[in-house]
Amino acid sequence: MTYRAPLDDIRHTLDSAAGLSGLLADGTFAGLDAETVASVFKGAAQFAELELAPLDQTGDKNPSRLEGSTVITPPGWAEAYKSFVAGGWSSLSGPEVFGGHALPHVIASSAIEIWCGANLAFGLCPLLTQGAVDALSAAGSAELKKRYLPKMVSGEWTGTMNLTEPHAGTDLGALKTKAVPQSDGSYRIFGTKIYITYGDHEMASNIIHLVLARLPDAPAGTRGISLFLVPKFLVDGDGTLGARNDVTATGVEHKLGIHASPTCVMSFGEKDGAVGFLVGETGRGLNHMFVMMNRARLDVGMQGVALAERASQRALACANDRKQGRTARTPAGDMATIVEHPDVRRNLLMMRSLTMAARAICLATARELDLSERAGDAALRSAAANRAALLTPVAKAFATDTAVEVASIGVQIHGGSGFIEGTGAAQHYRDARILPIYEGTNGIQAIDLVMRKLPLDNGKVAAGYLAELDATAAELMASNAPGFARVGTQLAQANTALRAATVWLGLQFKDNPDAALAGATAYLRLFAIASGGVYLGRGALLAARPGSANATPSRQISLAKFFAEMVSPTADGLMRNITEGSDALLLADAGLFAV
Repeated sequence: MTYRAPLDDIRHTLDSAAGLSGLLADGTFAGLDAETVASVFKGAAQFAELELAPLDQTGDKNPSRLEGSTVITPPGWAEAYKSFVAGGWSSLSGPEVFGGHALPHVIASSAIEIWCGANLAFGLCPLLTQGAVDALSAAGSAELKKRYLPKMVSGEWTGTMNLTEPHAGTDLGALKTKAVPQSDGSYRIFGTKIYITYGDHEMASNIIHLVLARLPDAPAGTRGISLFLVPKFLVDGDGTLGARNDVTATGVEHKLGIHASPTCVMSFGEKDGAVGFLVGETGRGLNHMFVMMNRARLDVGMQGVALAERASQRALACANDRKQGRTARTPAGDMATIVEHPDVRRNLLMMRSLTMAARAICLATARELDLSERAGDAALRSAAANRAALLTPVAKAFATDTAVEVASIGVQIHGGSGFIEGTGAAQHYRDARILPIYEGTNGIQAIDLVMRKLPLDNGKVAAGYLAELDATAAELMASNAPGFARVGTQLAQANTALRAATVWLGLQFKDNPDAALAGATAYLRLFAIASGGVYLGRGALLAARPGSANATPSRQISLAKFFAEMVSPTADGLMRNITEGSDALLLADAGLFAV
């Protein structure tokens, strides 16, 4: 089965959920026009389809491996990365002053979907490099930026994020890596980091590690953490590479999926200490790293969309090829392709509608990030930053949960052959499973949404968003287009459930926070279902307009109707889970949790 970049669906979602046409018209994206956007997507699709997709299963069957102190990637990987850099794809969203194209998040995020849909394990490398570029751009000194950013933006050098340690998973306050100050202003780094994606490889001439560590006199907890830049090879004043730094990959994890992506154990300072340079202020390392992490959370959400899309394409191809059983319309003596069976159609529509909803939520989040940086009015930038903060945990968690759900349905559509590695369906399922864990587990995203994001500006940020959801439902109910009123009614009911759950949670924050936490995951799902249904409804409204440029209007309308009828009604059950179910969790028999 050949991957095809879903350019029509991406462009439709960019207009309906992210308002791209309006942003191009009003000058928010100065210097960017529709023709340039189309050219970027066409080129990204060609690279993904012709160079990345053929390597996907190759990488799965030939994992990255450690030889001595160097990680060797699968056959074809290094050549593909050189082509990626030569094509200028690494610099797509990098700052112009350092050689980037500074394209907006909505465009860069869509490109991430295309590349990761073709080959997720490959796409992780440039994704992390861009996150490192963002963090260094935001907090690095002028000297660090001048020395490292040009080659990181170009992709000649790659970047990593080093947080987790063997004894401390999500609890970064417990990390022990040390940073010892030196007389020349540098630091010597000592410690071990685990789960470092692309911590070492042979594709680039240098790897720039961003590392969280503690100064000797730093206080305990997260306030004692600082951020350091630690290059694999030291860089001389003229930009040439010098000696190998005291940082090595000591292991490559054997994983359930994304086999080609090297997940490394990194050792800093086995000899005299790895030379590092402070990024930003001492004691504010976590704040600086969160610039990278927040970007990465949206990007991981786009990875979820990408895998869901890839799994959907493979399942659709299988359903149109495989023959089994008969339907009422099957000619005598023939067998029906399984796509004709109602339950298979239900599964395919579930895959497609969830994928479209996740894409819309992610691109709507990317829009807010763009406005927070590019809007001409300070108040608009501030409002967009708050909206982006509200939506980021939803985008990351819902899209990655969707990837696992959709990939699982894809295995089901293949039947027994889906459980066999040869079809490729199993690889998507295995690859998808890491995404709800990456960049803060989805449980953490739910806690963040409920405990930190709902209270933003005394709840006004969430209230404003819910009002917009209501307005779209009302527009659908007032439409004369066939079936739209029904869609609007179903979405309005989901919005009502979301509002009731939001009010209830607001009452629990102070006096009963555990009850709020008990419902956090269900609330994030409810939030996503209400949001996703509305975005698909907006897509249907746009597709139905006279003169719409949408190439497949009936496709968008059908997906909106399916989601409204088959997914949105679950909102009421989720609301009851949140508002009535906390005691079932909090008062459960203690013996159930005993070993």
